Amino acid sequence: MDFIPKIAERRIIEAMQNGEFDNLEGKGKPINFEDESWIPEDLRMAYRFLKNAGCIPPELEIRKEIVNICTLMNTIDDDKERLKKFRELNFKLLKLNMMRKKPLDLGDFPEYEGKIIDKVIKRF
Repeated sequence: MDFIPKIAERRIIEAMQNGEFDNLEGKGKPINFEDESWIPEDLRMAYRFLKNAGCIPPELEIRKEIVNICTLMNTIDDDKERLKKFRELNFKLLKLNMMRKKPLDLGDFPEYEGKIIDKVIKRF
């Protein structure tokens, strides 16, 4: 299997000599390294491929939905509809928490932090 890296290296050198890398997007600009500490190490490359393909990880998709539901809840006047959205929000938060390897950080949702703490204190 030592021949594969040699072939790749040779092709890269040929492409450089032919000027195929001269007009690449972002040439001469610093690379923007993003914080990927929240992604498990074994999934980072797959998530990067998904991101480059225009897809986002399931955790971010749910987080985006949670933020949208929160925004929508602030505009709903009907109590029944608001309760429906509140249940949907609880489900999404539970789903997000189950997907994570670490517990949900209340700091991610500051608008609910006080409410959750109050409910926990009342129960005990």
